[in-house]
Amino acid sequence: MVLDQSHLLVDGKRCAKPAMVLYFFLIIPLVSGVFGEVRYSIPEEMKQGSVIGNLARDLGLDITELGKRKARVVAEGSKQYCELSTETGSLLVSERMDREELCAQTAVCVVQFQLLLENPLKVYSLILEVQDINDNSPVFTNGQIELELVESTILGRRFPLESARDPDLGTNTIKHYRLSQNDHFVLEMNKQVNANAYPELVLKKALDRETQSDYYLTISGIDGGNPPRSGTASIHIHVLDANDNVPVFSQRIYKASVAENSPPGTLVTKINATDLDDGVYGEVTYSFSHVSDKTRGVVEIDGVTGEVRVIGLMDYEDVNVHELDVQAKDGGGQSSHCKLIIDVIDLNDNSPVISVKSASSSVPEDSSPGTMVALLNVYDLDTGSSGRVTCHITDNVPFRLLSEVKNYFMLVTDDILDRETHAAFNITITAVDSGSPPLFSSKVIPITVSDVNDNAPVFSQELYTVNIPENKPQGTSVIQVNAEDKDFGSNAKIHYSLQLKADPATAYFLSVNSETGDIFTSHPFDYETASHFQVGVSACDMGNPPLCSTCTVRVFVSDQNDNAPVILYPVQSSSFIAEDRVPLAAPKGYLVTKVVAVDADAGHNAWLSYRIIKATEPELFSVGLHCGEIRTLRQFFEDDEVKQTLEVLVEDNGPESLSATATVSIALGDSLPVVDELSDFGEDESAPSNSNEDLVFYLIVALASVSGLLLVLISSVVYVKLCRRSFYRGGASNLPVFPPTYGGPPHYSDVSRWGTLDDDSRYNSFMTTGSWRGDFRFSTGGSVGSGGGGVGGGSGIGIIDYDTMTKRSLPPLKNDSLVRLTTSSAASLKPKPRGRLSVPRKV
Repeated sequence: MVLDQSHLLVDGKRCAKPAMVLYFFLIIPLVSGVFGEVRYSIPEEMKQGSVIGNLARDLGLDITELGKRKARVVAEGSKQYCELSTETGSLLVSERMDREELCAQTAVCVVQFQLLLENPLKVYSLILEVQDINDNSPVFTNGQIELELVESTILGRRFPLESARDPDLGTNTIKHYRLSQNDHFVLEMNKQVNANAYPELVLKKALDRETQSDYYLTISGIDGGNPPRSGTASIHIHVLDANDNVPVFSQRIYKASVAENSPPGTLVTKINATDLDDGVYGEVTYSFSHVSDKTRGVVEIDGVTGEVRVIGLMDYEDVNVHELDVQAKDGGGQSSHCKLIIDVIDLNDNSPVISVKSASSSVPEDSSPGTMVALLNVYDLDTGSSGRVTCHITDNVPFRLLSEVKNYFMLVTDDILDRETHAAFNITITAVDSGSPPLFSSKVIPITVSDVNDNAPVFSQELYTVNIPENKPQGTSVIQVNAEDKDFGSNAKIHYSLQLKADPATAYFLSVNSETGDIFTSHPFDYETASHFQVGVSACDMGNPPLCSTCTVRVFVSDQNDNAPVILYPVQSSSFIAEDRVPLAAPKGYLVTKVVAVDADAGHNAWLSYRIIKATEPELFSVGLHCGEIRTLRQFFEDDEVKQTLEVLVEDNGPESLSATATVSIALGDSLPVVDELSDFGEDESAPSNSNEDLVFYLIVALASVSGLLLVLISSVVYVKLCRRSFYRGGASNLPVFPPTYGGPPHYSDVSRWGTLDDDSRYNSFMTTGSWRGDFRFSTGGSVGSGGGGVGGGSGIGIIDYDTMTKRSLPPLKNDSLVRLTTSSAASLKPKPRGRLSVPRKV
């Protein structure tokens, strides 16, 4: 197809000079291969910026994706002849393309490119067939040809001339030669073995040196281009005296072969020509009459011996066949020619080349197997088996090579990646050819595994336990929880928080530092309100989406002595104080009344002690140190005051003890009967002698109990576990129960964890730990007397249960209440040591 270049416009600009006619083929895109192949046919010497074709249209690609996917064109060589316009999707010429430079004398000149697109990575093969244009004129290597002919040269003698060189091919190469006008010589063409033609000068008319000794001719080489180009050389013919014989070669065509990379001085072959003349006319000298540019400097011929030797680099990849014209010339100036063809034997002298066309510096660790991370172009300049290349990975890494296009290898993932195990890989790619011996080359490709949020934070402990005293100020550090995340960057940054959905009240007491995991108090703890609680702590990373884990923090609040004892009986009031009555005939040690107090604290802080700090008559009454029972120290005398007032100090056992004062009012009455049961207990427990004896007895009993318990534990652990619950249940039933009806403070609860102040219990009794010997109890079937000294109101007579009173450790019975005997009620009672009176019951 012939096109006028004046009609070729690209974006309003001309692609070539006006009126220049170029022969080239318009493209019909051909798609093949794995991802696609497009072939374009273009003329050489297109200007930079000229449009070759629209790749986006021919491959069916969206133009808007070219820029996003970093589309680019890469070549296998060092020069980049084309580039892609991401705005229009057109393939443009970026460098001058000279077909003769690219392909020399190859009939079909093909240049291969690759179109690369990333995200995901795809490869398209681009093939440019560069068409020849008539851009080179024929050139004679030797512009001045010298010939010496004997005047006796016979007619029809042929003299080979140097051919003109035209790098163009086809119709653009040399088509014919033209000789300037003369009477003695004509120009004829002769063909070589490889079908190449060269001119020969033929003598048509006899020479006469005496008539004309020199002839000056001009030879022109004309190509077949349109318009045609030509080149000329001058021929000087010098006529000599007669030399009857010309040198004769032993072979018209010499063929030789030599291995590439042969060292200088290597003998290629030896040319031999003989001349039958004698003397100077029989001496033959050798020379090359035509040497191409790529052969010049590679071989030389000895002018005397005819030996052809290597003088330069013999490279098969550059030129695989050297064709030379050898001239043998005698001393008389006559010459003859022969052809020398040198075949270069290919050796495995080129290592494979590994070229990275595209590579991702990082790959996410959650990439699925088969994800492409790099595209490699691997090739070998050698031919045959030496040019066949295999490629493999030498390291044990979760990657593999996949080849779907010739000379191209894709590096893809072969397994699941884990950044926490391997954060980076240096992958060594080794390419080996099939030559003998084989050559190889290696290339290291660094790949970084980028982090994804695939690991949740992990606490160092699933359960944290901490003890903290109550009443600590706000901001006191409780504990620090710690979690670690194996991920990296923001995926490993941890945010701590309290789980408030399960127990919102926890936020009132605790707060957590979201960055460090330190837990602080928001308000002081109160052991009496909550002795222990637990809270969940959540640790979440900053990934998207975030991953979380939880742990449990158990906080045990230890008791502090922050509560003073509270007097339950006698009821303390500014307007009224209950009065206890005692018979005037009461003996020494007679139980008068009992001070009942409680302490909201626990443990040692709740142990109470009693002592009289003020009395109307100090030597008349004593109080039990631990039970609070008030007893007489002697019998009453007539001169004793009828009204006695005692102030009893109740102290707890805390490090800094707290106390309360109870005022006890006692009235002496001579009409009250003496109850023997209230005086059977002998001496007061506060007496030093009895106290010491009891203490020694208790110590012995405790030591024996501990020893026995140790033997039981060693003999049978199972027995201890079975008995533990019944032991604790039995212990709880023997503890005192304080009624809430005696004016105790509101919201007081049992903090000893024994259930001794259960709200469902209604025991009208007054007892403290260790006071079982002095406890007494009456039925609540009715009031005992009508006097005001009794606690229980109403009318009726209460009956004493003597057996119950003598059982010192028996716990109180339900619906019983403590009452005081009055004179009228005691008169009807007669002591019966072992009798039991009937007890009226409430209807």
